[in-house]
Formats: sequence, C-alpha cells, structure tokens
Amino acid sequence: MNKTPLTIAGAEALRAELHRLKTVDRPNVIAAIAEARSHGDLSENAEYDAAKERQGFIEGRIMEVEGKLSHAQIIDPKLLDADGRCVFGATVTLEDMDSGNTVTYQIVGEDEADIKANKISVSSPIARALIGKYAGDIAEVQAPGGVREYEIIEVAYI
Repeated sequence: MNKTPLTIAGAEALRAELHRLKTVDRPNVIAAIAEARSHGDLSENAEYDAAKERQGFIEGRIMEVEGKLSHAQIIDPKLLDADGRCVFGATVTLEDMDSGNTVTYQIVGEDEADIKANKISVSSPIARALIGKYAGDIAEVQAPGGVREYEIIEVAYI
C-alpha cells in the first residue's frame, strides 16, 4: 500500500483519537454490553444490540486509524525546502482573479481536510491545480461553476 501524506498536526490528531478509542470508548462499550447482558434475554434486548453495534463501530475505527497511521508519511511543513513551490503542507495565499478576494489555504492530507479551518485536501481540485506552482503564477481550477483562476500571492511553509 502506498504511503499517505499527513502533517504532524494530522498525525497527532489521529493518535489522540486512537488513544481515546482504546482507553475511553472501548471500556465504556464493554461495560454497556455487560450491563445489557445482565438484563436477561438477549434476543429482545435493544440495549445489547445497540452496544454491540457501537462496539463494532469502535473496533472498526480503531483498525482504520491504526492502518492510516501505519501507512502515514508524516511531513513537517517547517522542514520543507521546496524553493517557493506549492507542495504538500504548504500554506498558500490566493487571490481570485474575478472577485479580487484573497484566501489562505494549507494543503493537507485527506483525513485532515477542513474547509472551515482553511485546510484543503491534497487531492482536491484546488490543491491539484496549485501543486508545483510558484508565487506569481496563475492556477486554473476546474470548479462546478466552470474554470476559476487564482493568482498565487504567497507560499509559506509554517
């Protein structure tokens, strides 16, 4: 399986989630199953069914997070030396050529993407259009409403 890029913050968030799943959520659901079992007949016990379903979800998520971490290539944006190119982990300030609005995005891994926090996935149309370009270049992004052009104002590695 290929390595999946993650920033340091993204890897830490996944490790924290894994820790919570193993130390808090898993013991809680085990206790809920034991409590539901004590109520008798399991064939008509909705609490038991719900707890078992929750246990399945938690165990599945633990395996998924462990898999993501084992295949992660953790990249520290501060240590990048990309000579001003847009690369994974870079923080890019763009100006919309039509409206003149500026926006700043960090290019991150798929699991870290959060548009509200101005973090876009490396596989998003905007990030794909930006990768390899320098400050001053124009990036054409194929958006649902048509092609949009952005001028790259600044590329930072923070």
